[in-house]
Amino acid sequence: MTDTAWPTEIRLSEDKRTLTVSFDDGSRYAIPAELLRVRSPSAEVQGHGAGQRQTVPGKRHVQILAVEPVGAYAVRLRFDDMHDTGIYPWALLREMGAGQAAMMAEYEAELAAKGMSREPRKR
Repeated sequence: MTDTAWPTEIRLSEDKRTLTVSFDDGSRYAIPAELLRVRSPSAEVQGHGAGQRQTVPGKRHVQILAVEPVGAYAVRLRFDDMHDTGIYPWALLREMGAGQAAMMAEYEAELAAKGMSREPRKR
């Protein structure tokens, strides 16, 4: 897998819960909105240094409201929980697509270890 793959199509599903990204090398990934949200590259989620990443619970049903281009290298995603500060470069989308099973398993283990859930809080 090379970091020089260029996206040929970015498509948001009708239910706004999956972002499908196709690359010029033929790879294609359907990435859940939940994974994109909880692993957002924003400082709010990743922190400002090693070991500062936040575990974000309650995003099982999060939706993507908008996919906005950022130059020629990335997209910004706006989620229905109003999170919109993450910029997703092509290489990150590819990495998340290819590694989504492991990333989701790691996320679920973090939630369990912290007594958190993927389900939103009841109001």
